[in-house]
Amino acid sequence: MKHISVKEKLRRYLVENKGKVVTARQLKDVAAPAAEWARRVRELREEESWPILTHHDRNDLKPGEYLLDGEPPSEKPIKFKREVSQKLRAEVLDRNGFTCAMCGVTPGDIDEETGRKVRLHVGHIVDKSLGGRDELTNLRTLCSSCNQGAKNITTPRPDAIWLLAQVRRAGLSEQKAVLEWLQTKFGVNDKPDNRPE
Repeated sequence: MKHISVKEKLRRYLVENKGKVVTARQLKDVAAPAAEWARRVRELREEESWPILTHHDRNDLKPGEYLLDGEPPSEKPIKFKREVSQKLRAEVLDRNGFTCAMCGVTPGDIDEETGRKVRLHVGHIVDKSLGGRDELTNLRTLCSSCNQGAKNITTPRPDAIWLLAQVRRAGLSEQKAVLEWLQTKFGVNDKPDNRPE
């Protein structure tokens, strides 16, 4: 008997249920015993351009629900190199303070959507399919939820005026947390004598 890959099992199941909502539990069961079903679904969406919708795409879908909304593409998409080098990945994570650039969560936090610990990814600001490159200025740290929802979204980086306005609007404890984070990031450990505790 020929071995069928997890991705192929998921392809067949999604095509059989085209236009119907399927759950994460159903997809997990189809992929069993493999544990990487979610990654394979992301690959179908992102690398093979399958029109698989989630709650990030439609309000009537709940977290953990998927919908194949139309025919999968008949042609194979252009292949891009999948991985950013480990060195560049480490630089991006360090620069972003091991924090999601979109929602601010860090590893160890619990993702409210999935109930699991946050996992960080390195994502492109301008997606590779739109000409974005694997370079430090075009990469940012994203949690799994933001990474999945941010596909091909090019949110502009906040400028200094916007950032300062947000910090000024925040409460004193949040402002202190920003100050401590900046001191840690830039290696500044001394406190000015006139700063209140």
